Order: sequence, then C-alpha cells, then structure tokens
Amino acid sequence: MKWLSNVFMKRSNWSIPYFIFLLVFVVLPLVLIFLYAFQDAEGNFTLKNFSKFISSPEAANTFVYSIGVAIVTTVLCILLGYPAAYILSNSELCRSKVTVVLFILPMWINILVRTLATVALFDFMKLPLGEGALIFGMVYNFLPFMIYPIYNTMQKMDHSYIEAAQDLGASPMKVFTKVVAPLSMPGVMSGVMMVFMPTISTFAIAELLTMNNIKLFGTTIQENINNGMWNYGAALSLIMLVIIFATNLFSDEEEQAANEGII
Repeated sequence: MKWLSNVFMKRSNWSIPYFIFLLVFVVLPLVLIFLYAFQDAEGNFTLKNFSKFISSPEAANTFVYSIGVAIVTTVLCILLGYPAAYILSNSELCRSKVTVVLFILPMWINILVRTLATVALFDFMKLPLGEGALIFGMVYNFLPFMIYPIYNTMQKMDHSYIEAAQDLGASPMKVFTKVVAPLSMPGVMSGVMMVFMPTISTFAIAELLTMNNIKLFGTTIQENINNGMWNYGAALSLIMLVIIFATNLFSDEEEQAANEGII
C-alpha cells in the first residue's frame, strides 16, 4: 500500500496512462501501417505497393481530384470563416459565449448526422446530388473547424499593436493588412490543417452526397482495406501521412514567416 501511495503521490506518474494510450492507439498503428506498406501478401519486403499507386491512373486521378476538392473546400472555408471569426472577436455583441457556441454548435453533432441532414435538404429542394453537393457538404461540415482557431487567435491578439498602428496614422485597411492579418495567420494555418487533411481522407461524406459516384482518396483507402488488400491500403495511408507531415512543416514555416513580418 505504501508503494502504491508513493506511485500516486509522484505527479509524473500520472502521465503513464496517457503514455500507454498513445503507445497502443497512436504509435503502434503507425508502425503497423509502415510495416504493411513495405510488404507483400507473403510478408516479403517490396515497393510494388507504391509503384502500383503511381502506375494506376484511377488511384492517381482520385488522389489529384481529392487534393482539388480539399483546396476548394479550404479556400471557401477561409473566405467564409475569417470574416465570421473577425466579427466574433471584435463585436461586443458577438463576444458573448452564447454567440460563439452557436457558431461551433454543429461540431457537437456527429458528422454523419449532419451529412444525412444535408442529403435530406437537397432532396427537399429537389437539387441533384453530385460535385456541388459534395463541396457544399464539405464546407458545411468543416467550416466550424476554420472559424474557431481563427477566432481563438484573434481573441488572444495583443491589441497594443493595433493601437500603435492607429496612433501612427495607419488607415483601417492598413491596420488590417499589416497587423491583424499577419497576427491571425497562426489561427488560419491551424484552420487549414483542420480542414484540408480531413477533406482528403474522408469517405462517408462523398459516398452520401454523391450516391457513391465520386470517390475521394479516403474512399480508395477504405475500399482496399475492406477488400482485404491491407498492404496496398497501408501504402496509400502512408502517402497520406507523408502529406500531413509536409503540410505541418509548411504551416510551421508560414507561421514563423508571419511572426517575423510583424517583428
């Protein structure tokens, strides 16, 4: 009992459950993806899984198309989310917690329920399901993930920079372009990360809003895993992880450049 009490008294030991969780549910799956990606069905080392992706026009076209859909969705989310976050962070009326909760309320509902509601909406308005419905559903589902990071960054922004620019005679447009926009870039990059990558990897939204007529990269991964092609599916997943890593590096560089621009 004394040994047990000593374990719980040491604060660093409280991190052990989280370490075990990360090891089992994050590190181990990543290691398995890496191992499966470089193996064939017999467990031998091979690069055929990656060459198959490069030589397969369908998979490559799906990958390029998914990136295009992700870019369009991300740009639309920025165009809609940035003004909303700016208004929320500056208006006294919109600073109330109730207003902020109303903007992020869709995040509390399961993404499949929101997508099914979108399908019902298009059916009610007698609009065809397809690429337009896919873009609409993507923006609708991921817009809160763009608004909240930008809003959170703007809320923590040091307004003395804005006041200093105003005291120096800068116009409102100049204040926004030279001070507010660069300072809000970390929130924008966080929003881009939270919208861009899930858009590429999702498959349920595309299946429901296009009647499975349009495939995204996530759909290709899911189909290969369901059909027992674990090695090829793991290779596609590894390609996705490399893109996520590269996007993280790019976002870090952009954030650093924005901070240097302010300084």
